[in-house]
Amino acid sequence: MKTEGAHTHQEIRDAVRALCAQYPDEYFRKIDQARAYPEDFVNALTKAGWLAALIPQEYGGPGLSMAEASVIMEEINRSGGNSGACHGQMYVMNTIVFSGSKAQREFYLPRIAAGELRVQSMGVTEPTTGSDTTKLKTTALKKDGRWVINGQKVWISRVQHSDLLILLARTSPLAEGQKKSDGLSCFIIDLAQAVGKGLTVRPILNMVNHETNELFFDNLELPHDALLGEEGKGLRVIFEGLNAERTLIAAECIGDGYWFLERATKYANERQVFGRPIGQNQGIQFPLAESFIELEAASLMRWRACEKIDARQNAGAEANMAKYLAAKASWEAGNACLQTHGGFGFACEYDVERKFRETRLYQVAPISTNMILSFVGEHMLGLPRSF
Repeated sequence: MKTEGAHTHQEIRDAVRALCAQYPDEYFRKIDQARAYPEDFVNALTKAGWLAALIPQEYGGPGLSMAEASVIMEEINRSGGNSGACHGQMYVMNTIVFSGSKAQREFYLPRIAAGELRVQSMGVTEPTTGSDTTKLKTTALKKDGRWVINGQKVWISRVQHSDLLILLARTSPLAEGQKKSDGLSCFIIDLAQAVGKGLTVRPILNMVNHETNELFFDNLELPHDALLGEEGKGLRVIFEGLNAERTLIAAECIGDGYWFLERATKYANERQVFGRPIGQNQGIQFPLAESFIELEAASLMRWRACEKIDARQNAGAEANMAKYLAAKASWEAGNACLQTHGGFGFACEYDVERKFRETRLYQVAPISTNMILSFVGEHMLGLPRSF
């Protein structure tokens, strides 16, 4: 299957594919059935340096571009894996790379690059506020030279497999800020020091084998230097990670989409019904062709988002649109793949149903398709804010 960008960053593609080939469908199928974490796979990615891709060379990382990082995520998913187990390491670290103090960068980044620390989690979403981030209720108040955290977070992923958590909390009341985004601050939390000492983690079982949790903060104390970035400007810090997150997840969806199409076209060419391959029927062929077109378009927008991020330009629109297009395209490709396989698409041994569940998530999170449409309507089209 000839795809857009197939020969882009070929050395990275070949290396990631070679690593992923050591973890075939059976590996991820067993992990999914056991609701387990792919520890061996993530360790292999870490050892190879792929999860440190965005760490600058001066801190021990390879200093790759966002475009190159996106290829890593794409290839993991295209090989049948699920980057959701480890993609947080890519985008969460951007908050430290771009907003961390010199001391924080020098302390954390070399250890992350060496695989000694994982920074897989970002604590933003809350049960009562959801996407209305400026209304979050978790507080961080100064007391005797320390920060005291109280509140609750939900849908916080990979906490059980991370050493650090980047937390967004309110450090001054909403009413006191000139803008709604004022008064929010970011913090680096050492999870080994926090869990059981003011932080309680409650796992949430879900339809995808995705480790996500509810967090409860009860007078959790942090040192004064846990503050990440400027006090009261935490939303700006978070967006250093969020635009990268949306772009990388777009790449993952593109990888999923190509996986679906490769499996579907192979099956459609081999499966004989009424004396001919089912792929000869337009009812099978056209949905696959349409999905291919949509994936190619999504990939182009992905590159545009990467270009702006790498140039340190505001990539909000491009990152959102890439994520929207890619999530939609992968979901449609999944539908077409499942329909092509018929009943066998529901059989676990074909892996279609697993990937189908995994890619469905990205219509909802991170950031739902409706929120992206609202963003485009307001900021790109100049329409009145819809909420």
